[in-house]
Amino acid sequence: MGEKGKIIEAIQKAKKGEEIAYTLLLNTFWKDVYRFLFSKTNDENESEDLTIRTFAKAFDKINMFDEKYKFKTWLLTIANNLLIDQLRKQKTETISINKEDSEAYKVKDEEPSPVDKLIIEQNLAQLLAYIKQLKPHYQEIINLRFFQEMSYKEIANETGEPMNNVKVKLLRAKKLLAEIIKNASS
Repeated sequence: MGEKGKIIEAIQKAKKGEEIAYTLLLNTFWKDVYRFLFSKTNDENESEDLTIRTFAKAFDKINMFDEKYKFKTWLLTIANNLLIDQLRKQKTETISINKEDSEAYKVKDEEPSPVDKLIIEQNLAQLLAYIKQLKPHYQEIINLRFFQEMSYKEIANETGEPMNNVKVKLLRAKKLLAEIIKNASS
């Protein structure tokens, strides 16, 4: 199965709510979305925030994705629309309240994944040193999830962020932390 086949299969699994599929899609397309947004904003933090929101929205609406189109194009369209919305908001300086999508996207909040196990197995002092290498907002979400053992819903309440954003941010934080751990041990 080629790259295109793997992506289509991951999209179909994501439509059924399989977390591993979300992770694959996030890891495959994160750089493309981030680069696209960075080329427009020239601001790392804003680009990262918009990338998180892009994936949160895409995963929330994944059932609407039509496989006749390229997934990357669909993601970039969402990213562009979020960017336009943000620029509009900045111009008018209106305050909008983030509506929590009651359905959120279905990521199971259960047993540890292989990445979770890799994180859990680290010596605590060493793990804390690795976590300190992450950006502060990723450090916070790892701390809330793994050390304070909060659910997605509790993290969303604690941070004031929509549940979708929490899920995407946690997927991203775990991937970055796993990379730091792997690079340190190789």
